[in-house]
Amino acid sequence: MPQQISIFAENKPGKIERISGILGRNNINMRAITIADSGDYGIIKILVDRPVDGCKALKDEGIAATLKEIVAVRIDDSPGGLHRAASVLSKNDINVDDAYGFTIRGSHEAVFVFQVKDIKKTEKVLQEAGFSLLWDNELYFL
Repeated sequence: MPQQISIFAENKPGKIERISGILGRNNINMRAITIADSGDYGIIKILVDRPVDGCKALKDEGIAATLKEIVAVRIDDSPGGLHRAASVLSKNDINVDDAYGFTIRGSHEAVFVFQVKDIKKTEKVLQEAGFSLLWDNELYFL
């Protein structure tokens, strides 16, 4: 199951430099990053090629990092692509707690990465609706 690293960080200059430096020194490649600001502190979410190793490296350097399970689904990189997936989630009463997305270079696909409370149900309804999920061995190396 795919995972992302979630980091609780003070909202000040240098935080990205420190985090990216730690990951770089440990030969861990970032695939996607998002930052949510909430005043003096924020949450940084990073998709990396080796999340367990990345989280450990950050923790070893005193950074408050945790692993979170995520769902990653392929969607069309076209108008309405996300809407089709969101409609399936809505019709099945699945709330998206947090999300981000990115496109896949050289294709007409995008990836919607998100957190939900019931991952198994979410995976099941998306697959039944014909969506292709990305598992960790695929997602980390796009």
